[in-house]
Amino acid sequence: MTSSAEPAPEPAPVAGTGAEPDGLTVLIADDQPLVRRGLSLILRSDPAIRVVGEVGDGEQAVASALELRPDVVLMDIRMPVLDGVRATERLTAELPGCRVLALSTFDMDEHVVGALRAGASGFLPKDVSPEELVAALRTVHRGESVVAPRLLTRLLATFVTPAPASHPPATDLAGLTPREVDVLRLIAAGLDNTEIAQRMEIGVQTVKNHATGVFAKLGVRDRAQAVIAAYESGLVRAGQGNGARP
Repeated sequence: MTSSAEPAPEPAPVAGTGAEPDGLTVLIADDQPLVRRGLSLILRSDPAIRVVGEVGDGEQAVASALELRPDVVLMDIRMPVLDGVRATERLTAELPGCRVLALSTFDMDEHVVGALRAGASGFLPKDVSPEELVAALRTVHRGESVVAPRLLTRLLATFVTPAPASHPPATDLAGLTPREVDVLRLIAAGLDNTEIAQRMEIGVQTVKNHATGVFAKLGVRDRAQAVIAAYESGLVRAGQGNGARP
């Protein structure tokens, strides 16, 4: 298959095999050439990051990712031919080892929730600093999710409608233990594992075990998808304190 990605100035190794021990490879997908070039320049300033290609739409992003096997695709949400949400859905199905970090010009973009549902590991508005961008790429490469808790709460409050009490929720929490429900509630409140452990007075590893159980039972990939599930189920709602039982 011939990729339509714009070639990187330097030869890129197979994903995950760079000379740097913590190196990662990135494919940039954005329909604006100036934005692509700016992102590329930022990332190439870090010797541990290899930009393997740049593409201008979601169809090219999927084709190029399947060929180049990057660790992370930096994916603009709004693109022609195939938008970032549908491209993310295809990538997570066809190349599950590749992480997607979604980008949008607008922090309150209704398509962000769709991208997270589709399997994106995080979201950043395009006005983030270079340092924040690089840190986010490293975070999703580690298998974690990146969405600012306050921003995610605002997005869900605006674009996710909890199931009414008279109808069964789309997300069934019945299989969760009481402790797992508490952990999910605190994840939805934006707390990390250490903060959850302190709040619940349990060990960090115990929190991780509970979180793993939550993800498996809900059929979600990461914390961002778990938070969406918590809102869809009605477990948490905008404006609630979302505190767990002591």
